[in-house]
Amino acid sequence: MTKRMVYGELAGLELGDGYPVRVMGAINVSPESFYKGSVKTTPGGISELAATMVKEGADMIDVGGTSTAPYLATEVPLEEEIRRLTIAIGAVRDAVEVPVSVDTPRPLAARAALEAGASIVNDVSGLKHDEGMAKLIAKHGASAILMAHETKHRPGGPMRRILAALKETLELAAKAGIPEGKIVIDPGLGFFRKEGRGFGFSPAEELPWYAWDCTVIRELGQLRSLGRPSCISISRKSFIGKVLGLEKPEERLVGSLAATAIAVFNGIHLVRTHDVSATIQAVRMAESIRRL
Repeated sequence: MTKRMVYGELAGLELGDGYPVRVMGAINVSPESFYKGSVKTTPGGISELAATMVKEGADMIDVGGTSTAPYLATEVPLEEEIRRLTIAIGAVRDAVEVPVSVDTPRPLAARAALEAGASIVNDVSGLKHDEGMAKLIAKHGASAILMAHETKHRPGGPMRRILAALKETLELAAKAGIPEGKIVIDPGLGFFRKEGRGFGFSPAEELPWYAWDCTVIRELGQLRSLGRPSCISISRKSFIGKVLGLEKPEERLVGSLAATAIAVFNGIHLVRTHDVSATIQAVRMAESIRRL
């Protein structure tokens, strides 16, 4: 059987099988972010970081104006998120010419970001937070990174649940008229999380939350069944700290790089990271080994 090729584009940047693994530099302008070392709050600081990331090899920049970590109560008012995003995206556009992504599930924030110069919407809710998001993306002709997100609890292991959630998202995108070729999918590391045990599995399937994320990285090849390029955000996340016994995100770079290399070997097409230079080295080594 012929293997189906996976191909897509984000704001004109091609990615998928046969293309280099792309790297997205993540800039947080929200002081509430779990990783304080990634936060920039002034236009000058944002511009400088964006320029550094692109010089180090970032293909695009992702800007977030409010923390989307599901285990933190850090959401800011919509007006404040819009203020942060418009200032930040303007600063990024002044500094670099690569595509800019906005990390938000809120349509009004996404619209402000697109009008400020973003061309990609990175929606952690997979179009399920607000039905207006899919319509907005289609209307603006934007590209989209859409994360697996459940609106109802399902039984089953990690990839079974992730694939089901992403299929729902792709159906919403198609219904709204978002071209399939402009969509990249994300399995949502860190977002299927509960403290302790119990994700609604049968006893034989139960996993602690950090083992869930490790399992997803091991089984990333299953995402190919959806026919879309895939993105992953591993950078300094909590599951790395739990596995390695490292409480502070500042200590998790080595673990992040190890997990990123495995994700690339297992077929990921786009990596979102706070640490562009080091991540690109890990990506290119894993890519070279994968091609042999």
